[in-house]
Amino acid sequence: MNAQIDHALEEIRRFRPSPEFAAQAVADEGLYDAARADRLEFWADQARTLLQWEKPFTRTLDWSNPPFAKWFDDGELNVAVNCLDRHVEAGLGDRVAIHWEGEPGDSRDITYAELTDEVKRAANTLADLGVGEQDRVAIYLPMIPEAVVAMLACARIGAIHSVVFGGFSADSLASRIDDAEASVVITADGGYRKGRVFPLKPVVDEALGKAEGGTVRNVLVVRRGENEVDWNADRDLWWHETVATASNEHEAKGFEAEHPLFILYTSGTTGKPKGILHTSGGYLTQAAFTHKNVFDLHPERDVYWCTADVGWITGHSYVVYGPLANGATQVLYEGTPDTPHPGRWWEIVEKYGVTILYTAPTAIRSFMKLGRQIPHEFNLRTLRLLGSVGEPINPEAWIWYRHVIGGGSIPVVDTWWQTETGAIMISALPGVTDLKPGSAQVPVPGISIDILDDDGTAVEGEGGGLLVATEPWPSMLRGIWGDPERFKETYWEKFGDKYFAGDGARRDEDGDIWLLGRVDDVMNVSGHRLSTAEIESSLVAHPWTAEAAVVGASDETTGQAVVAFVILKASQVSHVTDPFEASEELRKHVATQIGAIARPRQVFIVNELPKTRSGKIMRRLLRDLAEGREVGDTTTLADTSIMEVISAQVR
Repeated sequence: MNAQIDHALEEIRRFRPSPEFAAQAVADEGLYDAARADRLEFWADQARTLLQWEKPFTRTLDWSNPPFAKWFDDGELNVAVNCLDRHVEAGLGDRVAIHWEGEPGDSRDITYAELTDEVKRAANTLADLGVGEQDRVAIYLPMIPEAVVAMLACARIGAIHSVVFGGFSADSLASRIDDAEASVVITADGGYRKGRVFPLKPVVDEALGKAEGGTVRNVLVVRRGENEVDWNADRDLWWHETVATASNEHEAKGFEAEHPLFILYTSGTTGKPKGILHTSGGYLTQAAFTHKNVFDLHPERDVYWCTADVGWITGHSYVVYGPLANGATQVLYEGTPDTPHPGRWWEIVEKYGVTILYTAPTAIRSFMKLGRQIPHEFNLRTLRLLGSVGEPINPEAWIWYRHVIGGGSIPVVDTWWQTETGAIMISALPGVTDLKPGSAQVPVPGISIDILDDDGTAVEGEGGGLLVATEPWPSMLRGIWGDPERFKETYWEKFGDKYFAGDGARRDEDGDIWLLGRVDDVMNVSGHRLSTAEIESSLVAHPWTAEAAVVGASDETTGQAVVAFVILKASQVSHVTDPFEASEELRKHVATQIGAIARPRQVFIVNELPKTRSGKIMRRLLRDLAEGREVGDTTTLADTSIMEVISAQVR
């Protein structure tokens, strides 16, 4: 059996870093040379250089009990001190840490000194509530500064935080509180989303009514939405009446590098939530290293904006820990990209002079759908680097991002990593690498990646297969909370000594890596293994298409058939009046670009796609439609009614 993933979509455009960018770039070829010469010493050097240690480590990696790694384990540090106190002590207390922008337009600038002060108060408050080392604290907040404060306050006292995205339901929150056995929940009355206040405290109340463990002693509530909430005087406390009045004197202590920092639950649709556990020293080393080098960070002059919510791993690593460890100035935005108008993001870029923007392909394609006239209304000339995260970015979205948002000349870095990896694993370094639209390109220095076929044989040279990490890395997950056997089965059982990411990838003639999406999104059409990501890229390359999702549907003749769901660009909707004609045109386009084997059996023109609250397309639900089944569980969708709308459109 041919277990390799076939590919036929070729991308030939290349973009070399400008001499001006390369001359001032943070990263250079020497990083790769040092990592190749001695990988462990390379990471030890990064840990010593980037972080402040209360007790220096003497051992870099203990891999004596795989798959359970220990990095820098005889050293001690405090994560919050690394993100805050040391910058203040270095004379940077007046530097803005966070430009916060609320959705209604209210804003705050918070310096490193002010953020440190607030975190100390919150740490004292948690300690007064009886929260100690390794106790779990659930955080269920909107994108407000208090979310960052809460995370760092936990880190400061050695508690373990479990951030739950503020859009999740009471059932989802209850299951996560139970699994972590949280003793405190930090939430808000409500937060702003799409022009109105959505309630959070009522969801917490409902979740605690459903939670079976009964472990929560206190609920700490930030006043944000001013919405009315029920109050349990024996349990509930206002943030402004406790944290604001607490002492700002707090002596932080060092914790072992392997001290647990956080649990983050992966948002599965069924079964028990999977609590990914990350620890302190190794995680912070790789988060800081990648944030500095992948984004070419010059903290004294850059304004950085990662648009992710802190409820996801991107928000942990590239909103909180990486940027603050590096002393960066960043933007934090509460709301949605289209409220109160579709140019809201670009208005924020202009207002704060954002220089580095890191966002998801889903958002980029949404802006493509609306048209370039919207970003063109704003001055985006301060931008000097763009980043992409979350799923493979198709080449046309990459090009649009670079030309329309970046003015046609600045680097775009496409980053591959996961909740489990903790930090970026594959990415170009913008001052070093010749960029390729749609390719994540090369492993980060110090990271060992390979592509294997299904029986574990390495795919030599060009070819596609299964993506694995062949050596332990500093920010790797240390397990699944409370379930070490599930950790081994999920990530290590297939190849034994190699971490299997669950993603397909291919290597091109230059040795660069292209992500092909989840392996369960690979279709077997007449014996050919085809990637949904490649066919989606082909569809989006057509001038009519804004966004596309492709699934494999059972077919008596070919085993599986390609079925596509396509959103048209706003500028094309009035011109494309016949859905059948549009479908035939797009089917023909894919056959021309990739080959007849990839021609979709059907192309459905739809107005929207089913997406989770983190922006990922739920192809499983589209597969249900394509195969004529009853549509499955929709509770994790941002809009649970969207499947009814799509069903009506495809009938």
